[in-house]
Amino acid sequence: MAQSNGSGARLAVDIGGTFTDVALEHGDQLTTTKTLTTPRAPEQGVLTGIAKVLADAKLSPADIAILIHGTTLATNALIERKGAKTALICTEGFRDSLEMAYENRFEQYDINVDRPKPLVPRHLRLPVTERISASGDVLIELAEDTVHALIPVLRKEKIESVAIGLIHGYANPVHELRIAEILRRELPGISLSLASEVCPEIREYERQSTTCANAYVQPLMARYLKELELALQQRGFSCPFFLITSGGGLTDLETARRLPIRLVESGPAGGAILASRVALELGLESVLSYDMGGTTAKVCLIDDGLPLKSRTFEVDRAYRFMKGSGLPVRIPVIEMVEIGAGGGSIAAIDSLGRIAVGPESAGSEPGPACYGLGGTEPTVTDADTVLGRIDPSVFSGGSVNLDPEKAAAAVAQAIGDKLNMDQDLAAFGIVEMVDENMANAARVHAIEWGKDVASRTMIAFGGAAPLHAARLGEKLEIDRIVIPTGAGVGSAIGFLKAPVAYEVVRSRYMRLSSFDAKVANAVMEEMRAEAQAILDQGAPGAALVETAEAFMRYHGQGHEISVAIPTGRLTEVHGRELRQAFTTAYEALYGRSIPGMDIEVLSWTLTLSTKPEPVTVIEPTETSSGSLLAKGTRSLFDPGLGKRVEAAVYWRDDLSPGHRIQGPAVVVEAQTTTVISAAFEAEVNARGYVILERRRNA
Repeated sequence: MAQSNGSGARLAVDIGGTFTDVALEHGDQLTTTKTLTTPRAPEQGVLTGIAKVLADAKLSPADIAILIHGTTLATNALIERKGAKTALICTEGFRDSLEMAYENRFEQYDINVDRPKPLVPRHLRLPVTERISASGDVLIELAEDTVHALIPVLRKEKIESVAIGLIHGYANPVHELRIAEILRRELPGISLSLASEVCPEIREYERQSTTCANAYVQPLMARYLKELELALQQRGFSCPFFLITSGGGLTDLETARRLPIRLVESGPAGGAILASRVALELGLESVLSYDMGGTTAKVCLIDDGLPLKSRTFEVDRAYRFMKGSGLPVRIPVIEMVEIGAGGGSIAAIDSLGRIAVGPESAGSEPGPACYGLGGTEPTVTDADTVLGRIDPSVFSGGSVNLDPEKAAAAVAQAIGDKLNMDQDLAAFGIVEMVDENMANAARVHAIEWGKDVASRTMIAFGGAAPLHAARLGEKLEIDRIVIPTGAGVGSAIGFLKAPVAYEVVRSRYMRLSSFDAKVANAVMEEMRAEAQAILDQGAPGAALVETAEAFMRYHGQGHEISVAIPTGRLTEVHGRELRQAFTTAYEALYGRSIPGMDIEVLSWTLTLSTKPEPVTVIEPTETSSGSLLAKGTRSLFDPGLGKRVEAAVYWRDDLSPGHRIQGPAVVVEAQTTTVISAAFEAEVNARGYVILERRRNA
């Protein structure tokens, strides 16, 4: 899309597994909506939501200056195995790398361990004759006849997309480029993914897995983005169109089509950006970001306004919390733990007679039983409805009218009758399992990173998180919970705060004992040029911020840690500075260093981004002089008290800075409801955030 002459309005859309969230920012006004996701044609839910917020804000497509989009489409295609028919072209002798994986058992004592199946079956992993060394030297020239011999196979198998991943292609892509050239000439229109472009790093398995995943979703994502772009143009949109990446930056449409694997965690990344901004506004040093939607729940640790980041992510884990049980994707990603625990997560009795919730979700079709769209199995939303947490008439801004009787019947039939529990206890059992699963995931995640949870402030958002935040806070012994404005569409709002950014990585091995500044500078310049080319498309002429890291380890170790490195021209002096920076980072993570051991760099990364919007720190709020009257009361089951109570009901639009609310109470808004349990009291700050504080005697 071309540059718009719009009024400066900014539009963000987040497709989730159950709801599509839309946020429109126009001056000081924020207009939001939720619509049910339309799985068979995702663009329809997007267009419906956009039309609604434009109508509510009394704006037209010509008024929009920028559109930012995040989607779970790539993730769902990988999990549901509904991508393109894909082949992998690899170096002769390496076709089984995808199957061999790490050559270990991620679950030592399960004799029937369920390994994730490769996206490309063995008969479509096609070898060619060639060999390049780890330093990039050509050991065996590419035998082009072995490439031409694959053409009839690709045609016969009706291959839609090809991943090209040769051994050490990251060090020298010449053979991958030549294979791509031949395939484009012989098979015009076929989708191609080169490992040297998708994941130019060491470690064969992760590189091939990432490239295959990119190839698997590329045709689907390219079609979807093209159709959405065309539909938006037909409706009068002419503004720049950006996609949010898993690392929390914005990228242009063409890059998203070429590297859709970078979008797999786009929605959760938006939520982490929002939580980071809120943390800076409130001057919070350590935060737990809690995002719970209709399908999943996510937890992210944020320190000093920056979320933890990683370069590895697993899709479709066979074992929920077990590393190594999923398909590894090596991309820049905001580090978080994600479990199948959302409003649509289905509850059932397992083989041991226990209540189990998720990871299966009712999604938007057929949805929870209370939606009245054909769903019959009880979900978390059904349980929340039974417990009085949700007002059926205003759920999702009134776009979905809930049926409490269907919710109660589903909970009773699947849980209550089988365990001889009454309606409240059965529903409480469902939500208690969800909250305990989330609490356990948060504890494990924090321990893995050497972090504490109880001392943190929780920032909760997403359609379901404010319903569960107080109980989760009790379980994690967290004393303060923040519910920001627009919490129900938090990820979409986070998109509006994201900078245009692109990260590039290169594997170039180097020992610090023989640090070569010339080689390091050449690598940095190569990455800078690639990132600059992307930013020139997405943000031409913008002032840019550059950051760089080296992934380092002691010589002989199996894994590395990231260390920030200076930007600009490196000199031999920086070799000593890198050693000290690595030692400091290593001691912070492991509590000790190893004197006398040489240190090596495996990979280098460089990120260019536009400057983030400045953050204004929120000043303390004086007590409001206005009176706050409840709109009524509601029968609410309080988990801490273990019984139903009469809880005051407040509308969030009626709240003013300084207002205080004693729990138990509920605060209702268009896209979510905040439950304030008896263990908490709440105050509204100057920005309108609802801040829950644990009572001293609770």
